[in-house]
Amino acid sequence: MRTDDLIKALDADARSTAMPLGSAWWIGAGAATLIAAVVFWLAIGPRTDIATAMYTTRFVAKFVFTMALAVSAFALIRALSTPGAATNRAAAWMIAAPLLVAVAVGLELLSVPAADWGRRLVGSNMVICLSFIPLIGIGPLAVFLAVLRYGAPTRPVLAGAVAGLLAGGLAATFYAAHCFDDSPLFVATWYTIAIAILGALGALGGRLFVRW
Repeated sequence: MRTDDLIKALDADARSTAMPLGSAWWIGAGAATLIAAVVFWLAIGPRTDIATAMYTTRFVAKFVFTMALAVSAFALIRALSTPGAATNRAAAWMIAAPLLVAVAVGLELLSVPAADWGRRLVGSNMVICLSFIPLIGIGPLAVFLAVLRYGAPTRPVLAGAVAGLLAGGLAATFYAAHCFDDSPLFVATWYTIAIAILGALGALGGRLFVRW
């Protein structure tokens, strides 16, 4: 019997008495969101002018980017955790968030004087961004890795990396409510680096804790 066939057989046997994997993912997503919310509110909370900022395009766009990443990563990780499940369609949707950010960056470069590009890219909160997105996301990442262990991913490192991107998208969604730097140039640079940190941690976690 091939290794993949053995994994599928063991997974099917476990599923006969265990909670369905789909339910486990939704429970895990709820728990991860709760953890992220608690850390966010205890650590930094929303920006003081959020009541007015929420009516501006750049502020709202941040949530479009981060939620697009979280939703697409959630779809992909569910597929990766199920042996034999097709992943091509879910993987294709992972381009949505980077594409949206790229379009927003292009529009920003066209609408803002070149002299302001550097200032908008650096912003005023890059250190906070690089610190708090991973801080908010580390708990959710642990939850997602635990659900991966409950499943049977045949590519644990890839699945772990996607878990990190999912945690990063979730954490960045909360952090965006605090961040005063709304420029797509800032988001494309510092949010991406912070999320990539969680992606790398997720890949490492997948290698160490998820592999069969």
